[in-house]
Amino acid sequence: MTQETQNPVNIINARVPGYKDLQMLLVDEKGIIEQILPMDTVEARSRASLINVAGDWISLGGVDLQINGALGLAFPDLTAENAHKLQKISQFLWDVGVDGFLPTLVTTSVENIQRSLAIIAEVLPNQPAGAKILGVHLEGPFLNFQKRGAHPAEYLLPLTMDQVKWVLGDYAHVVKVITLAPELDFTGEVIPYLRSLGITVSLGHSQATSAQAQRAFEQGATMVTHAFNAMPALHHREPGLLGAAIIDPDVMCGFIADGEHVSPMMLQILLRASYQEQGLFLVSDALSPLGLPDGVYPWDSRQIEVKNGTARLADGTLSGTTLPLLVGVQNLVKWGICDVESAIALATNAPRKAIGLPEIFKSQSANLLRWHWDETTKELTWQRTINAEMFNKPEDGNLSIALNSI
Repeated sequence: MTQETQNPVNIINARVPGYKDLQMLLVDEKGIIEQILPMDTVEARSRASLINVAGDWISLGGVDLQINGALGLAFPDLTAENAHKLQKISQFLWDVGVDGFLPTLVTTSVENIQRSLAIIAEVLPNQPAGAKILGVHLEGPFLNFQKRGAHPAEYLLPLTMDQVKWVLGDYAHVVKVITLAPELDFTGEVIPYLRSLGITVSLGHSQATSAQAQRAFEQGATMVTHAFNAMPALHHREPGLLGAAIIDPDVMCGFIADGEHVSPMMLQILLRASYQEQGLFLVSDALSPLGLPDGVYPWDSRQIEVKNGTARLADGTLSGTTLPLLVGVQNLVKWGICDVESAIALATNAPRKAIGLPEIFKSQSANLLRWHWDETTKELTWQRTINAEMFNKPEDGNLSIALNSI
């Protein structure tokens, strides 16, 4: 029996990040964005279902380029026995507004890295419904010992071609981003080699000077991992890695907006200096207790304590968060350092741009979030509006019910 298709949908009176004035989004029978057009230039199709969002914002879902685990599973701990949990994590992330993510492997043994890469390589071609794995982010093991943060020192490796090839093994095609300390490469060969493999190079956990960072950017590095954290502070005589990144229009910096990793005031400085989503993107840096209550949890051979969404080692070292990506969007607006449009773009359009994916435009699947700013409560909330699955699975997600619930 063939599945029925739904009617097309017109979403009207929508604000869309990157577009001026109110827009209409035309979604076809297959759940694909057909057009995004100004409200004053087009009439709604009479046979289409209609959603009037009355000035609310419409965006794609978030993309998280740095997430270390969720629901109790750290991605470096993937095994054949627990690999089924990836599906639950993907569904959980979808439920918290994320369309795609890079499972992030922090510094661990090469054996663990390659085991996790092998499992993810098997999952990539045929992913179920939920947030999609877009590749892997290797955060290490080529990090500066002095800026290792919570990364275990015993697994750090020198940044040489031989070591890089050993770590990647047969799985270079799975790796989308790698974080490294550029000052450890004395030959200047590693970054061009990684770029030749299609891997985006991000600088982080580094003591690089501004000159060393600029050289890395010239070699092909285009990202910075969790701005301010695990790198020298901005200094008026030595701007360092972050200073070099801010002034380079081809470099984008990830940052965490939990209020703990970086103070809101410092984030405001960063946002102004980097032209917001033009040079920045939000990450969660969430750890495996994401989706679980506060408490003490295992983390490699150590333990972390989670309080109010912040995770620390026993010695107090900040190790990450357990807050979903879109909480960062809400925080930026709540703190008054970002307008709604820019905050949304920092979690949706900007991370896509950072890894070469398209921002919202026609021909994409209509997996859309609706954002509402309440002038009375000063709160920004979101919900999934429609998604492409509704158009070919009427028995699972009746579109008319979904529209009536908005």
